[in-house]
Amino acid sequence: IMQDTIEMNRLRLACRRGMLELDLFLNRYLDTGYRQADEAEKALFETLLGCEDPDLFAWLTGKDTPKDPGLHKIVSIIQRSAILSP
Repeated sequence: IMQDTIEMNRLRLACRRGMLELDLFLNRYLDTGYRQADEAEKALFETLLGCEDPDLFAWLTGKDTPKDPGLHKIVSIIQRSAILSP
């Protein structure tokens, strides 16, 4: 449990970006989908967090799509979580 808390805190810090919109997208997924995700999806999310903010913004707002199929998958999951969450 302690390790889980440390991991979530680390991810929450990584979700803090320079744009409010990105913070909202990433934190909503972290709060609503990450814990239930399988290891592959969690790894994709971590990879996504390593991407540049302008790319993340374009992808998450639907202005562009990632060329990498794995990133495309996690972006789609995050977009759905944003739509389905209150």
